[in-house]
Amino acid sequence: METAAPSAVIVAIDGPSGTGKSSTSKAVAAKLGLRYLDTGAQYRAITWWMITNGIDTDDADAVALAAGKPAIVSGTDPAAPTITVDGVDASGPIRTREVTSKVSAVSAVPEVRALITDLQRSIAAEAEGGIVVEGRDIGTTVLPDADLKVFLTASPEARAARRSGELRGKDAADVAATKEALIKRDAADSGRKTSPLAKAGDAVEVDTTELTLEQVIECVVTLVEEKRAGRK
Repeated sequence: METAAPSAVIVAIDGPSGTGKSSTSKAVAAKLGLRYLDTGAQYRAITWWMITNGIDTDDADAVALAAGKPAIVSGTDPAAPTITVDGVDASGPIRTREVTSKVSAVSAVPEVRALITDLQRSIAAEAEGGIVVEGRDIGTTVLPDADLKVFLTASPEARAARRSGELRGKDAADVAATKEALIKRDAADSGRKTSPLAKAGDAVEVDTTELTLEQVIECVVTLVEEKRAGRK
């Protein structure tokens, strides 16, 4: 007798930078045979396009006017996620400090969020078998009817240490600067009027401060499996 295939499930994973969101989301998707979408990369991509094309990222009207011009395409294979802008691989350029420093301003523009949100919803709807979508407003705005919502948190110190490690930072001054930048971005993302960073009322909160990445992954995998089992 054949075993029935697991039911499709949409998982929303939100939280600030440095909580292990991307690593967790990719690993969970790979373990469970789901697609994967890094929504932050999409906002970074449009920010990179604005910078490259000479748009003043502090001019909300200029950003809004140009928002519909770039063609952003996200690959959803968790083993090798891709992102292109106008057919150009943007996976490297979108991770620069310049993009990081300007992405909050660009992503706060309502016209940008409306366009990217529509793109995210269409990708999730077309994901055969289900998808893990990570970001800052997935459970609250983009996919409010997601089957499972997870909100990852961690102390600012832990997040700064992780992010500095990713950036090959080696001294205390670098960690302190990274912590300051993270806190500043948290304030910008949580305080914006359109789709702020926030925990959905029905999200499961997971504090990753004292957990290894493997422990976080296992926690989320268990939550997804429980959700699937409850739907049988």
